Amino acid sequence: MLTLYSFGPGANSLKPMLTLFEKFTLGEQFTIRQLDPRKFEHHEDWFKAINPRGQVPALEDGGRIVTESTVICEYLEDAHPTPVKLRPDDYYDRAEMRVWTKWVDEYFCWCVSTIGWHCHVSKMVENLSDDEFEAMVARIPVFEQQVKWRRAREGFPQDLLDEEMRKIAYSVRKLDDHLANHEWLAGGMFTLADICNFSVANGMQFGFAELVNKDDTPHLVRWIDAINARPATQEMFAKVPREF
Repeated sequence: MLTLYSFGPGANSLKPMLTLFEKFTLGEQFTIRQLDPRKFEHHEDWFKAINPRGQVPALEDGGRIVTESTVICEYLEDAHPTPVKLRPDDYYDRAEMRVWTKWVDEYFCWCVSTIGWHCHVSKMVENLSDDEFEAMVARIPVFEQQVKWRRAREGFPQDLLDEEMRKIAYSVRKLDDHLANHEWLAGGMFTLADICNFSVANGMQFGFAELVNKDDTPHLVRWIDAINARPATQEMFAKVPREF
């Protein structure tokens, strides 16, 4: 039995979660242990014993722990092959898939994440006193995350937010241009490239409607709708709460 420790089905948690729903049966072959980010459960000692970085997602497989969302997805393909394949067999197509997953991890996710932290995540600590906030930050194992929490609480500078919005506009245009001539991102099939990019792009047609819409990015919206229509995606959203 595989156990995925995660937040709800969004962002980095969505990547291995949707991969599991595509490949296996919930309750028979895998379980989801959902942590509440509002309670900072990922910084509790019991979870840091699982992942010392205090970050989700983390996958437990027979007592072994695998971390990093995209790595977990590849691990599931390697260690638990099923009739559902999420990587192309052709080595060139597989390399193209990894170019797209690398781009998500190093570029697309970060610019969207900063805006998300500015608009939503920072509100999780706005009512804490300085002492309460510093006590919370002290529990975070990763120094860079401590810095990000402090910056979020203080407010990100406007020039940084403007630059991140520029990157988001570039990213959605890059995806729409590619999807104008391709049903899926790599290898002519639904792959981890689609799952990893969907983890960031899904919902942008609502949260960034001025950038992602049927008039300006019809191919991207078509692709988002197609993934949302997949049985595994619908089952995931039906069975895993998006928020507590």
